Formats: sequence, C-alpha cells, structure tokens
Amino acid sequence: MSAYRIILVGTDGSDSSFRAVDRAAQLAAATGATLLLASAYSPMPARERASAADRLGDLAYKVQGSTPADDALRAARERAVAAGATDIDQVAAEGDAVDVIAGLAKERGADLVVIGNRGLNSLAGRLLGSVPANLSHRSPCDVLIVHTTDGK
Repeated sequence: MSAYRIILVGTDGSDSSFRAVDRAAQLAAATGATLLLASAYSPMPARERASAADRLGDLAYKVQGSTPADDALRAARERAVAAGATDIDQVAAEGDAVDVIAGLAKERGADLVVIGNRGLNSLAGRLLGSVPANLSHRSPCDVLIVHTTDGK
C-alpha cells in the first residue's frame, strides 16, 4: 500500500469537524502529504440576504456567500499548522457537503478523505442520511471517519 499523498478533510467550523482537521493534519505531517481543507456552503437566498443586510448593517458580509466557509477554513488552517502540517491547500465550494467533498476528492486526486463521525448516531442522521455515512459510499478513495463525538 502506498502512502497517502493528498489528504482531504471537510470542515464546517464545528468543534467536531476541527477534531477531524487535527487528525488529518497529524496524518499529513507524519506522511508528508498535502492537506486539502474543504468547506461547503449554501448560497443565501436574495430575500434572506436583504433581511440580513438590513439587520446586520456593516457586518452583513459575515453571513453572505462563502464568508462563513472561508472563516472556517482560516481557523482550520491555523489548527493544521499547529498540528504540524506544512503543505496545506484550502477550498470553499458551493453545494451540499457530500457532493463537494466527493467531487473535490475526485478532481484533486485525493488518496484519503477524513471526516468526523458527527451525525452517524443521531436520529436525523438515520432518517436523512449523515455526511460521514453518505461520504463513505460516494468517495472515490479511502475514507477515515474520526471519532469526534461521544455518539449521543
């Protein structure tokens, strides 16, 4: 088995996803792999965007477009550097998390996708499908599901 060259980790800015980033960064540091940080976002409908702009004024940019995903990526990069990763790339992409991560894995030739286990044991995850479960079926490469929650 060859070493992982590109490790892709998804983050949404949650504590759980940051624990997955930590593990992916440690793995990237240990193997010399490139770490690709990815965050998916959904565009805000025009009506909601206008309402947010009215309520938030100068801070409206914080909830528009890719800004929340960019913020999550910035924080994830800091954690990855602290964990020892040196070759780091990042992508914010519009779309569903599973679609974005599976698509990036294929497009960028990732050897490993790392994701947290959040959602695997929840009722919503069982009824609607969780990101880790769906990604394990759709990823074009190995998937490491990191234990990031207590499963409740």
